[in-house]
Amino acid sequence: MPLLYNFDIESPQELLAILAGNMQKRRLEKGLSREALTELSGVPTPTIAKFEQKHTISLASYVAIAKALGYSNAIKELLSKPLFSTMKELEMINKNKNRKKGRNEIGK
Repeated sequence: MPLLYNFDIESPQELLAILAGNMQKRRLEKGLSREALTELSGVPTPTIAKFEQKHTISLASYVAIAKALGYSNAIKELLSKPLFSTMKELEMINKNKNRKKGRNEIGK
C-alpha cells in the first residue's frame, strides 16, 4: 500500500521560497544586515542574498544561518518524529523503528 502523504501541497521550490522568506523575516526582526549575519554565521553575504532572492542554498549554509539566528533546536526537531496518516502506517513505523537499512517498497 502506498504511503498517504500528500506531497503536492507545496512544490520543493515553494517550500524553499517559504524557508527563504522566513529566514529573511527572522534576520530583519533581529535588525541584522546580510553582512552582520555573515559575521555571525560564517556564510558569505552573496550566499545569503542568493537564498533570499533565488531560494538556493546548501544545507550546511542553511543550518549555519539558522544556528546564528538561534534556531538550532528547530533544526534538530526537523524530521525527528515519525508522521503517519493511518493506523496501518503507524504499525509499519513501529515495526521498522530499529531498522538500519531500507527496502524498496514504493507502490507495493
